Amino acid sequence: MAKPMLRTFIVLWFCLAAGLSGAAPAAAPVRGEIDALLAALQSSGCEFQRNGSWHNAAEAKTHLLRKLEYIEKRSTLPSAEKFIELAASSSSASGRAYEVRCNGAVQPSAQWFGKQLQKIRAPGGADAPSTTR
Repeated sequence: MAKPMLRTFIVLWFCLAAGLSGAAPAAAPVRGEIDALLAALQSSGCEFQRNGSWHNAAEAKTHLLRKLEYIEKRSTLPSAEKFIELAASSSSASGRAYEVRCNGAVQPSAQWFGKQLQKIRAPGGADAPSTTR
């Protein structure tokens, strides 16, 4: 009975080690876009809804940075789009979609972040306005 348990433990340990060995921070260009997205949120003056509660942009940025850290410990984000999909679109706990509210207009956060990413990538993107209101 002890041998099957030991075998199970060894298999689990190798699976965990293999999964962690592929984890790494996002490449610099990807992380730059993610940081620009979070800066756009923070400077937007918009509110961020998660799990039924509205939060100011600074609180939302802090929450999304924690999610980013969690994701980067387990895998490598290949793109800002993947960050939006995995971290900035919905709650990993409840599955409920996040929303952004700017000047009373509410939209899914995935849509808001997608628009911001287009602005960031546009020629002169660093000078582009950071909000969609």
